Amino acid sequence: MKVLAATLISLSLFASAASQAQTGAAQADASPTASAQDSRSIKITRSGSQQPSKGPAEHFTGSVQIEPLFPAHDPSHASGVKVTFEPGARTAWHTHPLGQALIVTAGCGWVQREGGPIEEIRPGDAVWFSPGEKHWHGAAPTTAMTHIAIQKKLDGKVVDWMEQVSDEYRK
Repeated sequence: MKVLAATLISLSLFASAASQAQTGAAQADASPTASAQDSRSIKITRSGSQQPSKGPAEHFTGSVQIEPLFPAHDPSHASGVKVTFEPGARTAWHTHPLGQALIVTAGCGWVQREGGPIEEIRPGDAVWFSPGEKHWHGAAPTTAMTHIAIQKKLDGKVVDWMEQVSDEYRK
């Protein structure tokens, strides 16, 4: 009987201590200071909360909006932007020192690597450009296109811009 009573008291004390630890952890997690100091905390950037900018004429032809999605967070060097091209808008030729991934989210676009054919891209398509590969991408002539672009920094640089793509690119 004494063993049973001791076991029940021990279990009760253990459950109480665990409950207090969970309550304390939940309170710490709810604290803005605790989450700001915790490098493992989730960071949510709400859609539309980042101010888009116009794609500069020296790097783009036509109307282009660039919306930052996430900057590079140490130790990662990857960053992402959402880019919307109006019909016929496109990038200039360029390269990325560590490559670039595109994920098409809306519309219809075109991509081309130097020396290769123009290829059509549509929502759900993922495109990879190898490090240093000269390429361009943009909307088809009559349809807007939006993609997410993800690239990494090398020595503080994500892109090397080159000459504009001539209008001869149209099929």
